[in-house]
Amino acid sequence: MRRALPSLPRRRALLAAALGITTGPRAALAQTAPMPIFDAHLHYSHDAWERLPPAQAVALLREAGLKKAMVSSSSDEGTQKLFAIAPELVVPVLRPYRSRGEIGTWVHDRSVVGHMEERLAKYRYVGLGEYHVFGADADLPVMRRVVQLARERGLLLHSHSDAEAIDRQFAQWPEARILWAHAGFDAPDKVALMLRRHRRLWVDLAFRSDHATRSADGSTVDAGWRALFTEFPERVLLGTDTFTPERWYYVGEHARWSRQWLATLPAEVAERIGWKNGEALLAALPSPVAR
Repeated sequence: MRRALPSLPRRRALLAAALGITTGPRAALAQTAPMPIFDAHLHYSHDAWERLPPAQAVALLREAGLKKAMVSSSSDEGTQKLFAIAPELVVPVLRPYRSRGEIGTWVHDRSVVGHMEERLAKYRYVGLGEYHVFGADADLPVMRRVVQLARERGLLLHSHSDAEAIDRQFAQWPEARILWAHAGFDAPDKVALMLRRHRRLWVDLAFRSDHATRSADGSTVDAGWRALFTEFPERVLLGTDTFTPERWYYVGEHARWSRQWLATLPAEVAERIGWKNGEALLAALPSPVAR
């Protein structure tokens, strides 16, 4: 007795399975684009563009699925090189440093102010930073002028600092918008205290791995950080921190890992941290349209 042929839809499904093609609801899931990523902490300094031409750097950002890339550099020429070829992707931030060697000296160097004023007159930015300042140095004249420049133009301050320096900057300008780089490398309970204290403070998670761990089964978010993400879902951003040229080749891997641990959070929280918080922050800042 001959067995009846499967129905046409069934035959199509069997053929698709034999060819490794996914259909139906699974196909919709498989074809869903990965979550876009807003990377709030990237650098493209002189040693990076010497090894990785701008077009290749932009290609790496696109391959990683980045929606926006907040870029600063030492010197600012690196940022301008990227912005010139990808203005819809690159978000320019002005760093005080003209070279890497100024990280520890810039806050005592009054010539930095002239450099920043010159760049601000020539180009447009959404923020100033990332700069390094700690403790009482936040009240030195150079740092005070940086805060004034941000205030005059409504710019974001991207501060790599301790909690004391954050407090001192807000004392100078209570309505500042400050992005705390690396969440101050502080514990989540202390970061939460700062977020409660300053309603216009955001944090980035650049170059941190303590908020989530990887395992064979995926990623797990630390309980302390999960509590912070739940309490402040609108004030956390991601960041890779390409502080050396080699770190540029980690942008894609960092984006993939970020999507893994974000997937363990409620969808709305994950989307906020993944990209929506960055977009909301940009909406409140000047448009970086080239003059």
